[in-house]
Amino acid sequence: MDFLSLLQILDSTVRLSTPLLLAALAGLYSERSGVFDIGLEGKMLGGAFAAAAAAVIFGNPWIALLFALLTSLGLGVVHAFASITVKGNQIVSGVAINFIAAGLTALLGQSWFGQGGRTPQIGQEARFNPVELPGSEALSGIPLLGPIYRDLISGHNVIVYFAFLMVPATWWVIFRTRFGLRLRAVGENPAAVDTAGINVVWARYRAVMICGLLCGFAGAYLSIGLSAGFVQNMTAGKGFIALAALIFAKWRPLNAMWACLLFGFLDAVAIRLQGVPLPLVGAVPVQFIQALPYILTVVLLAGFIGKAVPPKAGGVPYTKER
Repeated sequence: MDFLSLLQILDSTVRLSTPLLLAALAGLYSERSGVFDIGLEGKMLGGAFAAAAAAVIFGNPWIALLFALLTSLGLGVVHAFASITVKGNQIVSGVAINFIAAGLTALLGQSWFGQGGRTPQIGQEARFNPVELPGSEALSGIPLLGPIYRDLISGHNVIVYFAFLMVPATWWVIFRTRFGLRLRAVGENPAAVDTAGINVVWARYRAVMICGLLCGFAGAYLSIGLSAGFVQNMTAGKGFIALAALIFAKWRPLNAMWACLLFGFLDAVAIRLQGVPLPLVGAVPVQFIQALPYILTVVLLAGFIGKAVPPKAGGVPYTKER
């Protein structure tokens, strides 16, 4: 494999890992507060559909992003109400959101656009287009560093840069702010936090709402950043891979970024291998190549993660002692 081919794979890795990273960080906020969220997939899917539909109607990517955020936030509030206020089973609530999002996006897509659940193709003016960073062309002639800066670092849309900037921002919020300290405490020992006068319910609501907003960014990226429209079930399990990356990272932002880049790399390599004959094997079936990232996800989680200890109060509804 030559340098340019490797650079193309790494560029695809960054693009493909972006929605995983946003969803993993979303789940990190929620699960650090003690609320497990299996519904990342559904919130991403709802955000993707809302962004694509708004882009078709309004022709503006920022308005489309706003609709994606509101939709995903709304689904997050539903999950928060079911899990925190009503004290329902968090896993069941998350699964229900996934089913609701999958069904509603297909139904509304067919009803509004009549194209089998997909939206019309979105023009460049209504999408988030690549951004050329300063000096990308001027530095392109420098051996090694020039192509890396021009083709790997530059040339992504704003949501990609936002996703990777959210990694240090999330680390700072979780480990260096009062909000983050309370969030972690609520996930570990909500009774002690409540005794200190902190509102456990409101702290968890805020965490789940942040989760919803980040899933909205991920969904919008899928439909108006990475693609040019919405198709049914376009998340294709990315929410679950993000959950796997979060567990693999042991609920830490920087580790989550590396885990998402790993899964994005596996996905990029799988795409690259489609139709390419391998030594002693020949042409590998497309279905196997498409399943490869998911197979390796299971292998990595089963054999290399070690013991991952979630927040102690995770998945347990809090009832205030009287």
